[in-house]
Amino acid sequence: MAWSLRNLVRPARRQPVDDTGRKATLPQALAALSAAPGAHWSVRSYSALAREGFMRNPVAHRAVRMITEAAASVPFVLFEDGRELDSHPLLDLLDRPGGCGSGTEFLEALYGHLLISGNAWVEAVPGSEGLAGLHLLRPDRVRVIEDAEGWPLAHEYAAGAARRRFAVDPRAGHGLLHLKLFHPLDDHRGFAPLEAAQMALDLHNAASTWNKALLDNSARPSGALVYQPKEGGNLTEEQYARLKAELEEGYQGARRAGRPMLLEGGLDWKAMGLTPRDMDFVAARDGAARDIALALGVPPMLIGIPGDLTYSNYQEANRAFCRLTVLPLIARTTLALSNWFRPVYGARIRLDFDADRLPGLAAEREALWTRVGAADFLSDAEKREAVGYQRDRD
Repeated sequence: MAWSLRNLVRPARRQPVDDTGRKATLPQALAALSAAPGAHWSVRSYSALAREGFMRNPVAHRAVRMITEAAASVPFVLFEDGRELDSHPLLDLLDRPGGCGSGTEFLEALYGHLLISGNAWVEAVPGSEGLAGLHLLRPDRVRVIEDAEGWPLAHEYAAGAARRRFAVDPRAGHGLLHLKLFHPLDDHRGFAPLEAAQMALDLHNAASTWNKALLDNSARPSGALVYQPKEGGNLTEEQYARLKAELEEGYQGARRAGRPMLLEGGLDWKAMGLTPRDMDFVAARDGAARDIALALGVPPMLIGIPGDLTYSNYQEANRAFCRLTVLPLIARTTLALSNWFRPVYGARIRLDFDADRLPGLAAEREALWTRVGAADFLSDAEKREAVGYQRDRD
């Protein structure tokens, strides 16, 4: 049960004696009162958000996976002097950046770091021709070192007792690339979307914990035993110990759920907590789930959260998810990688992405092809350019 046995029923103190030698009259009612503690919020750190959000909360876990998997499924396209290249060492590097892992796994981890931490660090491994590999550094292991004027001087990566320092050089196309999301109060680190949903995360997790504790404690709300003897007298030490033992052995635990309580000697049970119906945990959980999904940029309809009527159908919600969340994340990452690679592979290259691979945009793409195909006033070369393909060169 949800009460505290230590504060449930206590033996009455010895009644004081007045000036006439008679016992002073005291109220013959004993009750356990417990003030509600203040709200407790989890720590705002990468490890805390990863554990309480991605690893523990099903809504945050699913939303983060939807974004990272959708963004990582979009392939890169490489251009040199405006012409698309079918093969290039940079394309091979992005296809297998870690030697044994695939490019999709690498991008999923990169986007996951951005969503959970607001930061992503990519280390370049030099090779004989260009770069030999790309490594992702865990955000909580990287520290930004500032100079005397507050500008970033270097990044230090700590793994166990090992320390590595990467100098900040905007002109170099190797070393360490720092991707970050906008943070209004930090000059050098990004702000995680999942951090904006921290209060909703704690509320959603606390509701699940409360429901589990309620089941483990006989599915009863917290309360107190009130002792009101009809003919005076108080509980002795022996009666108090026996009552406490009976409560622990006979009424606690999920296996004893629903067992009626046998009260004697002026004892009465008074419920002191709100019932699940009063607290409406279903609505509270759904509201917290919507806040988590919205903070990450996923329409609640796509996660199966009831009560969200922002979009008329699933297809419209999926299209908004791709346009407003996935594509901006890919675009900022592609631009940062393209600028980072140019000092190594030449200033004439440009890295882009193929948005046609997103299933959520298939309806838009089909409508575009239909309109362009029916435009008789356009030449074949102009139609190719209108749908995103380069013109044929003579």
